[in-house]
Amino acid sequence: MKQYNPNEIEKKWQNIWEEKGVFQAEDQSDKPKLYPLVEFPYPSGKGLHVGHPRPYTALDIVARKRRLQDYNVLFPMGWDAFGLPTENFAIQNKMHPREVTIQNIARFKKQLQALGFSFDWSKEIDTTDPEYYKWTQWIFIQMFKKGLAYKKEFPINWCPNCKVGLANEEVVNGGCERCGNEVVKKIKNQWMLKITAYADRLIDDLDDVDYIERVKTQQKNWIGRSYGCEVDFKIEGTDESLKVFTMRADTLFGATYMVIAPEHSIINTLKDKIKNGTALDNYKEAAAKKSDIERTELDKEKTGVEIEGIRAINPVTGKSIPIFISDYVLSGYGTGAIMAVPAHDTRDYAFAKAFDLPIIEVVSGGDIGKEAYTDNEKGLLVNSDFLDGLTVPVAIERMSEFLEGKGIGKKTTNYKLRDWVFSRQRYWGEPIPLVYCEKCGWVPAPEESLPVELPEVETYEPTDNGESPLALMDDWVNTACPICGGVAKRETDTMPQWAGSSWYFIRYIDSQNKEAMASEEKIEYWLPVDWYNGGMEHTTLHLLYSRFWHKFLYDIGVVNTKEPYQKRTSHGMILGENNEKMSKSRGNVINPDDIVNEFGADTLRMYEMFIGDFEKSVPWSQNGVKGCRRFLDRVWKMASNLTEGETYSKEMEVKINQTIKKVSEDFETLKFNTGISALMELTNEFLHRGTINRKEMETFLILLNPVAPHITEELWVELGYPAMLNQQQWPTFDESKTLEDEVQLPIQINGKLRSTISINRNSTVEEAKEIAFKEEGVLRHLEGKTIVKEIYIPGKIFNLVVK
Repeated sequence: MKQYNPNEIEKKWQNIWEEKGVFQAEDQSDKPKLYPLVEFPYPSGKGLHVGHPRPYTALDIVARKRRLQDYNVLFPMGWDAFGLPTENFAIQNKMHPREVTIQNIARFKKQLQALGFSFDWSKEIDTTDPEYYKWTQWIFIQMFKKGLAYKKEFPINWCPNCKVGLANEEVVNGGCERCGNEVVKKIKNQWMLKITAYADRLIDDLDDVDYIERVKTQQKNWIGRSYGCEVDFKIEGTDESLKVFTMRADTLFGATYMVIAPEHSIINTLKDKIKNGTALDNYKEAAAKKSDIERTELDKEKTGVEIEGIRAINPVTGKSIPIFISDYVLSGYGTGAIMAVPAHDTRDYAFAKAFDLPIIEVVSGGDIGKEAYTDNEKGLLVNSDFLDGLTVPVAIERMSEFLEGKGIGKKTTNYKLRDWVFSRQRYWGEPIPLVYCEKCGWVPAPEESLPVELPEVETYEPTDNGESPLALMDDWVNTACPICGGVAKRETDTMPQWAGSSWYFIRYIDSQNKEAMASEEKIEYWLPVDWYNGGMEHTTLHLLYSRFWHKFLYDIGVVNTKEPYQKRTSHGMILGENNEKMSKSRGNVINPDDIVNEFGADTLRMYEMFIGDFEKSVPWSQNGVKGCRRFLDRVWKMASNLTEGETYSKEMEVKINQTIKKVSEDFETLKFNTGISALMELTNEFLHRGTINRKEMETFLILLNPVAPHITEELWVELGYPAMLNQQQWPTFDESKTLEDEVQLPIQINGKLRSTISINRNSTVEEAKEIAFKEEGVLRHLEGKTIVKEIYIPGKIFNLVVK
């Protein structure tokens, strides 16, 4: 055998696979199909980090294994390439974002190919390609036609320094997380997508898919469907009222004050009655500098201002109660007003304590002198008139009927989910394909004229007034109305990065199609995606948005399934060796190129699968990498011990069948570490014996191939096996031969373990007794006692009941 040289071998096989198109899917086939999907990367200038290969390798193992089981597999890859980081890099380096994107994609692709992933590169996509975003724009137009895309005045977080709108998550302590500059609220006329119209389906259809439970929970929590009542609280001495939504109508007798968002419209409506308008304005200004996340943190200090001059009437007690503004109530959620029942809500309790407000117990069972009592299961209603003595569920229903009967409330369903803000005032994104005509209003571009391409611009830096850089391009902006031919202006906002990633899995199916997103036949054959793996950080918004788009496309007859992904799994992060998240500032980033160059791609693939539980975060270990390389060196060495033999040797038959079973099951359940461990144990057995026959080596190489494809393909050829390994069949196991003849049998006396004996798994009870009664631990506990019952399960347990 020649020496194991991974760099030489790996490049050789990557070229062979590419030249022969080994991993290209068949567009139609009688074989069972598998469509595994990994989240396509954002091709930044930094290149891949060692976190990227973890999910890619996992589904690559599944894809390779299923091909060996005669599946038609579509395992694609592409680039989610629009977005702010590329634009900012381009501005700083005086390059065009397109040029930056081309460079970044080339680097990423080279890195991925060096890792030996079995992607079907003939299906490659790029969200910034006009032939791709033509269809992104087409989907938006269909939504516009159906009334799901509309314009609305909306407050955004604005950084005057970066001249960019920020997501709530990008505002930290009132400042921009990028530059630290103070963030302000800016009202913008934004395009919105009516995702709320799909809220119920986005929850209910989760019953039809195989998602890990924490992913389903995140989806449901984000949508936040709840059942309750809308209740009207009259404003004392006016015709106005405040509407609240509550899931706990039973606690109305305990509502002692109200809280509204600082931005609530009632403040302006009743400004003539309000006596402390300046204080309210100052508080509102301070609240505007916080993100929604900061405002709603449960453990933050409760702040607020009582509105002087107006009070509300509790609709069931008739009592006058104060109204406060506080930043923990958001104008964009629910009605922007809440009834506060401090005795039975932790947040309201903290606020009431801070402002010395009444706390009235209406559900018994706790000690409201110490804390809010929130147990809804055990408590009974008290101090609540006609509800006294009732359980909470019964009281909720009784109060709901009372409110509807009096015309002061009604049962309703509420959602946390809000419509999707779809405008971005940037250059590097898909142009929104609409024009505005004074006569015709907003009009979509003719579909036959798509794509509406990004114009070449001299500068794409953000403007001082918050408009898109496209607004400065008069020649591009000024156009003709597609309906009346009159003067019109193009929309200058672009789409968010979410747009291109909301439907990319459909384009993979038929990436070169010029006439449709994908052909009906290919959609019918390939959808839904069978298995989608991605990070937990994307299991909320990206998953929600893509499910929404897919459901819309289903409604208009473009796709054939209600859900895009049948199965969704997630992986944990790879941390630095210091157990912290990898980052340049911490100095703990590992470049996968360095690992491949020093140890080989097969070593990196194996290590990332062997490192620990796939679903959990784990720290990097350079020693662990070296250990995996040593294992592959031993595999190479094992090939030198090859002997003839077309069946498994008698001594190895059970161990091989056990390993086939273990690896086959573990690769499908993401337990790669234990599957690889089984292969390591088998290797140890062969090396200990000093011999491995041709049949045993054949099975071993096929089992190892999905994890370490290069070394196994090379050994397959070196040892004279026919064709290429990737054209072989995955081995099957004989269940009856996965059981050891010798087993360890527990011996119990009155249910307590007293000894363990080695015995043939098919031994009779008499044979078991003969061996067991020679054990000192058994004899000692039988002394002076009578056996009244023997419970024997061959190969499992022997229990003696004595008295």
